[in-house]
Amino acid sequence: MPDTLTTAPQAPVFNPLDPAFIADPYPTYRYLRETAPVFRTPLGMCIASRYTDIALVLRDKRFGKAYAAGIVRRYGEQGLQERAFANLGATMLVLDPPDHTRLRGLVTKAFTARRVEEMRPRIAALIDSLIDRVHDQGRMDVIWDFAHRLPVIVICDMLGIPEEERGQFLDQSYVNGRLIDPVPMSRQEIDDSNRRTEESDAYFDKLFERRRREPGDDLTTLLVQAEEAGDRLSPLELRANVSLLFAAGHETTANLIGNGLLALHRNPEQWQKLRDDPSLAVGAVEELLRYDSSVQMTSRVAHEDLELGGFPVKKGEQVVCLLGGANRDPAIYSDPERLDITRQNVRPLSFGGGIHHCLGAQLARLEGELAFKALVTRLPDLRLPGIDAPQWRPSFTLRGLKTLPAAWG
Repeated sequence: MPDTLTTAPQAPVFNPLDPAFIADPYPTYRYLRETAPVFRTPLGMCIASRYTDIALVLRDKRFGKAYAAGIVRRYGEQGLQERAFANLGATMLVLDPPDHTRLRGLVTKAFTARRVEEMRPRIAALIDSLIDRVHDQGRMDVIWDFAHRLPVIVICDMLGIPEEERGQFLDQSYVNGRLIDPVPMSRQEIDDSNRRTEESDAYFDKLFERRRREPGDDLTTLLVQAEEAGDRLSPLELRANVSLLFAAGHETTANLIGNGLLALHRNPEQWQKLRDDPSLAVGAVEELLRYDSSVQMTSRVAHEDLELGGFPVKKGEQVVCLLGGANRDPAIYSDPERLDITRQNVRPLSFGGGIHHCLGAQLARLEGELAFKALVTRLPDLRLPGIDAPQWRPSFTLRGLKTLPAAWG
């Protein structure tokens, strides 16, 4: 199996799973934008790195998901039988209309701007309690003591997961970013993903049975009742989409907080600016999403022959959209390599676009806003001892840190 994404002569050879690339993909993105903004790889996919091209792909109806075809292309027909791939294939994340429309419509009301804003007091109180847990000890792992725990508890609230059952989710991550990376997984990685999927399915099946017996005011109850209606949700779709909501509901937010805090401390004048005026947190979240996105890549498939940025794309070809590259496009942002939390008119593509625009984008923004406000207010002298050698997780699509030690006082 090739371990490089491309060997095309018009583009650099790079392996998106190379630790050096994961540590800092942005020089490669810059080179691609300048020399091969759209190109075809030997693996039969096109890579796009400019903002305008990617925005078009995400919103144009001539592009769609075609998930099953992508799995077959990378793994053969047998790939669709793997439990992890079959589960993901039943989610709104990878489906085209009308199935996407039907599934997304079942949960949209839970993520409206009004419903999310109503959660502000609960999230603020939760953040305070998380800081209280570690305040007196003068140190924490930002990822596992704060950035991970916050969105996990919030999504557990929304899904109606009982407090006494949350420990397993708070202590580890069930999200495997390699499932959606463009580079094929090894047999060992697939087996590990199948095992994690089986464990997750077993838990959620028990939760579904409980909510059938004891309905609650939560998303799981809503979806269980839709399944029982018989014409809106199959058992596989129920399991897969609740698992998706849980995973997506915390992973990208945790990475937003971790990546953002690291970026602020690598640019200490920006941390100081936020300390001096915590009200800048709303705009800071947008800039941090742009500067080092939690999600670096998404993809679509062309439904017809067309041109993208002057490059011919054939019907059925996959287009990999480098969101991290688009977010630093100098055609859109002046001095894009510089972090500036007061930057105006920031429109990051970090949450995707079009019909697949992230359902929980407003919730992630709110959690990020309140988290950064609390950190600069309650821990203004927070410092990151490992700032020069951060430990990144080995995933290209989902960009996040394994750990982020912090100290204060």
